[in-house]
Amino acid sequence: MTEESQFCLDEAKEGMEHAVLHLDREFQKIRAGKASPQMLEGVRVDYYGALTPIENISNISTPDPRQIAIQPWEKSMISPIEKAILAANLGFNPQNNGELIRIAVPPLTEERRKELVKRAKAEAENAKVSIRNIRRTAMDAAKKLEKDGIPEDEIKVLEKEIQDATNLHIEKVDKHLITKEKDIMTV
Repeated sequence: MTEESQFCLDEAKEGMEHAVLHLDREFQKIRAGKASPQMLEGVRVDYYGALTPIENISNISTPDPRQIAIQPWEKSMISPIEKAILAANLGFNPQNNGELIRIAVPPLTEERRKELVKRAKAEAENAKVSIRNIRRTAMDAAKKLEKDGIPEDEIKVLEKEIQDATNLHIEKVDKHLITKEKDIMTV
């Protein structure tokens, strides 16, 4: 395989791998009943006039599966952190004891679990669409290489490898979805 063909294939595989990794990050944000610091990812706190990610101004831990503890590095930040968590509309009710903030993660209802499964399926479908878009771009690049003088049989091999990579990554997405679905539906 020529250098150009290999580059085209490697670029496609890398893009597809990024789509799967992005799906993993999105799945971490979907809570499955267990407390996790990622649940607060995306919460921005007013830190002296600048909106700052909560993880940059505090230590977030999970002392047990049903609780998140937030230890601000400055005691004066307890109130702004509490306000930011409420404003993020995550369905949490933070408890402030003057030293740290505790969040009791409520158990999920059956209805809420089904909503989370729908959200997980939507994220998985987005990842599949992304992978297919990468495949289309790679196939277009292969056609362009053929016009640039690369032998037709090499292009056929390249297209087959691009399709194989696509199938492999879509299979990975499906496996991740099945695992996440089981995780969400387990009481």
